[in-house]
Amino acid sequence: MDDQSPSVPVMTLEQAQIRAAWLAEAPQRVVIGLVGAPGSGKSTVSDHLTASLLSAVAVPMDGFHFSNEVLRDLGRRQRKGAPDTFDVAGYVALLQRLRADAGVVYAPRFDRSLEESIGSAIAVAPECRVVVTEGNYLLAQDYGWDAVRSHLDEVWYLDVPRESLVKRLVARRVSHGHPEAEARAWVDNVDSPNIDHVVATAHKADFILTIPEAQGAQGEQ
Repeated sequence: MDDQSPSVPVMTLEQAQIRAAWLAEAPQRVVIGLVGAPGSGKSTVSDHLTASLLSAVAVPMDGFHFSNEVLRDLGRRQRKGAPDTFDVAGYVALLQRLRADAGVVYAPRFDRSLEESIGSAIAVAPECRVVVTEGNYLLAQDYGWDAVRSHLDEVWYLDVPRESLVKRLVARRVSHGHPEAEARAWVDNVDSPNIDHVVATAHKADFILTIPEAQGAQGEQ
């Protein structure tokens, strides 16, 4: 990772699981941010983390994608996934509720087969001790993303080599029915600038999380 600062400590997935369990001992609910570039495997890692804890839920940032209709109205449909294609204020409001609400909090989920978000698809019960929220732009400073960090107890950056990111992203689009040439063009023109945007924020993380290729290859979020 080109922008990694030597001052940011590095940990493995196993160490992250131990740290998450330690954070879960806090008297109040803990919200951990897992940030990484498109294709870094954030969904797989967040699933590993939540499965290792007694009471934890994964709440992805991707549930706040603008709908395709809204993106077309805004003229941004061909840049879906860019920092300005999300309802950032809605995401921040959810994080606030996860901190303060004593009742069940419902969060949206992004369905890749539909390419749309499904509202109220994830239930966070009052007894949930840890929320892992994963996304690309948790440490970004533009388009309103700067309001996110104050609602997260810690942010961990998932570090994956760029060549692995590109390979996974092309494979993901092909698996969803796009011709390979079209998939590569999307990755070159849309995903690559987003990768650059995310990598530039890595030095702001509390920890750099590194995992073997085999462990992260399944998750292409």
